Amino acid sequence: MSESPFTQITIVGLGLLGGSIGHAVQACLPGVTVVGYDADPAVRDAARDLGLAHRIADQAEEAALGSDLVVFCVPVGAMGDAARAIAPGLSKDALVSDVGSSKATVAAALAEALPGHHVIPAHPVAGTERSGPDAGFATLFRNRWCIVTPPADADPALTARLVAFWEALGARVEMMDADHHDKVLAVTSHLPHLIAYTIVGTASDLEAVTQSEVIKYSAGGFRDFTRIAASDPTMWRDVFLTNRDAVLEMLQRFTEDLTELQKAIRKGDGDTLHDHFTRTRAIRRGIIEMGQDDARPDFGRSDHQGEG
Repeated sequence: MSESPFTQITIVGLGLLGGSIGHAVQACLPGVTVVGYDADPAVRDAARDLGLAHRIADQAEEAALGSDLVVFCVPVGAMGDAARAIAPGLSKDALVSDVGSSKATVAAALAEALPGHHVIPAHPVAGTERSGPDAGFATLFRNRWCIVTPPADADPALTARLVAFWEALGARVEMMDADHHDKVLAVTSHLPHLIAYTIVGTASDLEAVTQSEVIKYSAGGFRDFTRIAASDPTMWRDVFLTNRDAVLEMLQRFTEDLTELQKAIRKGDGDTLHDHFTRTRAIRRGIIEMGQDDARPDFGRSDHQGEG
């Protein structure tokens, strides 16, 4: 067990990530009080039954009372509204953070909604295709990266406390500028999700191939695309809209590269294809060597693995 840098934590949004934080704090920081809140009454009821927090608040303004850390775990497009709802009960000394997959837009939304408060965004790069309060589990962040993106005027002591918090939950922490984070995640997470949604959608629209055939004869690659494409549609809609510029930049680069491969296939240019596949294969080896995935069949995946 680790010593906690905070005494009471409020989690706003009790889906996969919020629920996992609730479980993880209770498992790793047993002296810390966890307060949970969700705008959906049904989710609040489920969270009580699942024990996601020591207390579930029924009113937004009550959720942050007495907490020295508030973590927003709502879709990135809802961050500003969620922060404004919480603001009346938020202490001036409390640290505000989040778990959103885009950072520059979220940082601006939280700063605008909570002027005068300490805001240090973060992004735990962890998740699964499952969503909802029953999807959370305490080990989700173990040995996963959490990227902390403090603004230029952030208090170094508060940044250190946030880093210590995520490390206590088992995460490996990296510091990064918000704009740089958004470019990195656009290519490592956001673009792959967009491609997966597109490929699965294309397969479902094919008139020459029935849906039952798509399901029955799915090879490993397509199965993995369907796992990614099963992710929360609201969350990913907001990610693409809030990280629009970086996603469009990476999508343009991808489109250009895809066109080159299309030309190579049309011309029967095997050398170009082989060179490209050899170069990209090295990336896979690097991911395995860094412990970011597993070399076993189906990548050793279970329902409790994925990305955010």
